[in-house]
Amino acid sequence: MIKHFILQSYLIQSSKRILLFIITTIFLPEANLSAQDTSPALVVNWDSIIMVSKTTPTLQVVENPAVRPSSSIHANTFKALKDLGADYVRYVPWFPYPKMAVAELRAPTKDSTFWDFTYLDSTMEAIMNATSGHSVVINFSTTPSWMWKINYDMPYPKDAYEAFWAYNDGSELRDTTMKELAGYYARLFSWYTKGGFTDELGKFHKSDHFYKIPYWEVLNEPDLEHNIPVEMYTKMYDAIVGAIKKISPETKFIGISLAFNARPEYFEYFLNPKNHKPGIPLDGISYHFYGTRSYADQPLQEYQYAFFDKANAFLEKVRFIESIRKRLSPTTTTTVNEIGTIIGEMDGNNIPDDYWNLSGAMFAYIFIELTKMGIDVAGESQLVGYPTQFPDVSMMNWKDGKPNARYWTLKLLKDNFGPGNKLVYSAVNNADIISQAFITSAGKKILLINPRNKESKINLPSEAIIETIYSVDGSNEENGIAQTKPAGNSITLKPFDVKVIQLK
Repeated sequence: MIKHFILQSYLIQSSKRILLFIITTIFLPEANLSAQDTSPALVVNWDSIIMVSKTTPTLQVVENPAVRPSSSIHANTFKALKDLGADYVRYVPWFPYPKMAVAELRAPTKDSTFWDFTYLDSTMEAIMNATSGHSVVINFSTTPSWMWKINYDMPYPKDAYEAFWAYNDGSELRDTTMKELAGYYARLFSWYTKGGFTDELGKFHKSDHFYKIPYWEVLNEPDLEHNIPVEMYTKMYDAIVGAIKKISPETKFIGISLAFNARPEYFEYFLNPKNHKPGIPLDGISYHFYGTRSYADQPLQEYQYAFFDKANAFLEKVRFIESIRKRLSPTTTTTVNEIGTIIGEMDGNNIPDDYWNLSGAMFAYIFIELTKMGIDVAGESQLVGYPTQFPDVSMMNWKDGKPNARYWTLKLLKDNFGPGNKLVYSAVNNADIISQAFITSAGKKILLINPRNKESKINLPSEAIIETIYSVDGSNEENGIAQTKPAGNSITLKPFDVKVIQLK
């Protein structure tokens, strides 16, 4: 069934592109190719507004040793985050590093509690400083192991930087009333927003943190982590949200955070207000997508097809999920807050140089399509990965802390596009070039993407006067975004090139 669905989606997308080619070649005069110039032609109708965007491009930061203050790339990493200036930055302390993700690693006894924020505080402080003036989505996704029925004491490493993949064992909470769970998150939230909290034995723990947390996401990928059924997840969401809402009525909440988005029963159940306690808000939902190669040892020349084919299959799922959301809870927002590519090169030694540009091009394409569907947030994953910790999803070079093409593509999109932009009709008579024209507060702009590992040329409309071209094409190693001011209207796109054309 899954293979059939992907094939069907591919055929639909292929048919759309063939139809677009026919329309732009035969019926649109400006698209007809002259005998002297056989380059594809872009057609833009600036008076034909398709929609107004409400989509914000952003990213996620995952806690790991490479982002810690002791890391050699820590300073460069958080400078890059600050320079990006993005809203809705998602921060996730993650279960493979229990000491960096869990504030109470041992269950309280009748005379002692074991709260410890030593590792949690330092990265949280770096995140809040780097995003000052911008919104954040905080997700302390890992629940203490002692809250789960596992019949043993979790033997997590003493070394905080040693990965431990067994920490999320257990499928049933020991306290089915979920008061224990809600209490943990209420205290954790209070530590960061109210200057401290009172523990289970009545002792006050002072933090001096008074952060503003506008968005809190409840757990991460529950369909993977603890394999939580949607009915149980909904109860956990209600308990956590209810407890935090009492502390911070203005905070909004994001739920579900699925790894596998082909689970309509999750959305059908969670988005139905009847399945929640009275007063529990359904502010937002989230889910994830990673483009992958089709088989082991697949060469880069074929990644270009695998990534975009799978992106198109994912976008069809987004349309289906949106139909469920609009039917059950139309005021709920949607954030696709992990978008990336994974090729399984865990040692990082066999990742081709052009891979980063290809991955960035795929993100740019998904950003355009999510914008057209009215998705609220498109988040690239992730700021820092490194060998053994998903190096292929990194936006930074884990050796020297310099941003790679995935980072620069996000910055290019963030600096030029966002909510309030008007999307206008644009088309190109070449299925291998992706385009979208925008009217922004800074004027008319055109986004061009080359999803293929070959050079392509395109002619802009004759009346278009180019002011500047901004490119992520591998030509500018210093800051990643090249600026040119070409004469004429013929544009050359390098392999996996992403360009923004600023018009006068």
